[in-house]
Amino acid sequence: MKRLIFFATDTALIPISLYIASALRYGSAAPDMQGRVGLFLTITVLGMGLIAFFRLPQIKLDAFENRAVMQIGLVAVMLAFLAMVCSYMLGNQGPRSVPLIFGSVFFLLSLATRISGLYLLNYLYDRSSDREAVLIYGAGAAGIQLASALTRSREARPVGFIDDNPNLHGLMVAGLPVCARAKINLMMAKHDVKRILLAIPSATAVRQAELLQILSDYDAEVQVLPSYVDLMAGRGLETKLRTVTPDELLGRDKVDLDIPEIAKTYAGRVVMVTGAGGSIGSELCRQLINCAPARIVLFEQSEFQLYSIDRELRPLAKAAGIPVTTRLGSVTNKARVSGVIAEEVVEIILHAAAYKHVPLVEDNELEGARNNVLGTQVVAEAAAEAEIERFILISTDKAVRPTNVMGASKRMAELVVQDLQSRSTVTKFAMVRFGNVLGSSGSVLPLFQKQIEAGGPVTVTHANVTRFFMTIPEAARLVLLAGAYARGGDVFVLDMGKPQKIIDIARRMIELSGRTVRDEQTGQGDIAIEITGLRPGEKLYEELLIDDDSLVPTPHEKILRAEENKLSQIEVVAMVRELQNCIAEADTQRLRDLIATRVEGYHIQELEASQVG
Repeated sequence: MKRLIFFATDTALIPISLYIASALRYGSAAPDMQGRVGLFLTITVLGMGLIAFFRLPQIKLDAFENRAVMQIGLVAVMLAFLAMVCSYMLGNQGPRSVPLIFGSVFFLLSLATRISGLYLLNYLYDRSSDREAVLIYGAGAAGIQLASALTRSREARPVGFIDDNPNLHGLMVAGLPVCARAKINLMMAKHDVKRILLAIPSATAVRQAELLQILSDYDAEVQVLPSYVDLMAGRGLETKLRTVTPDELLGRDKVDLDIPEIAKTYAGRVVMVTGAGGSIGSELCRQLINCAPARIVLFEQSEFQLYSIDRELRPLAKAAGIPVTTRLGSVTNKARVSGVIAEEVVEIILHAAAYKHVPLVEDNELEGARNNVLGTQVVAEAAAEAEIERFILISTDKAVRPTNVMGASKRMAELVVQDLQSRSTVTKFAMVRFGNVLGSSGSVLPLFQKQIEAGGPVTVTHANVTRFFMTIPEAARLVLLAGAYARGGDVFVLDMGKPQKIIDIARRMIELSGRTVRDEQTGQGDIAIEITGLRPGEKLYEELLIDDDSLVPTPHEKILRAEENKLSQIEVVAMVRELQNCIAEADTQRLRDLIATRVEGYHIQELEASQVG
């Protein structure tokens, strides 16, 4: 069909071009055409043969280049020659310049229709597709060829070049602007760029490593175009542009958590997500779209993170007919939390707001405890007072026999929630414990990815450190399922198989990225793995349960419910009051003494020399 359209268009251009040529030569929009109808018909019929012979309809529109232009030019010359011959044979008297003008006009019109069609199709395609915007570092031959290939791809859309050559700055290359390195942030913000492609295959390994180090400072994924030598050796784009996905590092099959109970629980409800801009909170918001809630309330302390998730979520929610409300505020501000719950008539709260980075909370223990414990108490009490339907606390495996303040604060938050459940007659309170979430902002995946892109080394704290792993979608789905299965006061965990060594994750990431692990003895390999030693508060291994005998099955075989020890109401009140005093007096040692007294299994990790190596 497309070839027929091209053929018909080129055929129609023959009489049109001949008419325009006559009009131009005689200086009239209506030149005398008497006796020339035969000439028009003859040229058109013969021209159809030329168009078919030179295969103009077979020219691919999105691969329009010099050879195609030459084909059209050759047909135009032949048409001008035929016009001269036919004019002489048919006895049409007229200026000899008409055939020459005719050939030129046909050539220009044929080019113009194809270029216009190409731009129109690209414009419509860009508007209808969700291709990822990318920046290309390097406006040389490799960069131009990459831009040309990506322009016709369905996955990516190049928006500009970055180049260190000042002579190219401000120019248009391959239809894209060339900017200096100083404008990367501006280009990223303007086009919402999340990926930068390094297209300087001729650069030395040292130079590429320098550029990768520079580009690693930007909030974008950096990928490298291989050199021509790599391509000839079979090390092509599929390995050099390889980005490792979290699913590849699980070491087990993904857990299918897509069951009807989820949609039934949240359908028609007003759901509030605290910490909505975080890794888990934002994924919860995305998955809630498919549950058809009456409204999603995004509650977040960070203005930028709230803006980011709102910008991403609103078009999806609008398409699904789900209102989205954005609310700035801290979970430690009771008036604000209660006000939002009342104003939005919230029915379910998913409490994801927390400080989770172990070393940071270890160095800022008072603020970590304030946010994680008192913030949870504020939101949970506000939920109970408003008599909402469900409250789900997102906890962590680090809460089990913790060796750090972060884990201890999450266990204290669990104790607060368990106590509230014992006195609640309406609201169902539940908790969900995660292992490490691959792909989240604080996980090893983005850190290792950047270290690999920079040429290494990949840093691991201890050769024997093990962790349970799950993906962000699995973690978010588990929270939603906990809301569906909650009976009150229960702790949900996901059967995540056997824990994995972090060093094995590092090796797998290096190999999946298309590199090799450097051998310490021979020095052969691309990326080295360096042991740095355990950080303060870091455990060699994590656990999901305080008491393994407390497990109770749920309707889903991979989800388990644990019923664990609780503190009495008096003990919880005393714990919270003492915590408030610690914070008010800025007494960190008193806080650690409180944790040691109230958190079962808390102990300080011994950092022995033998643990390093």
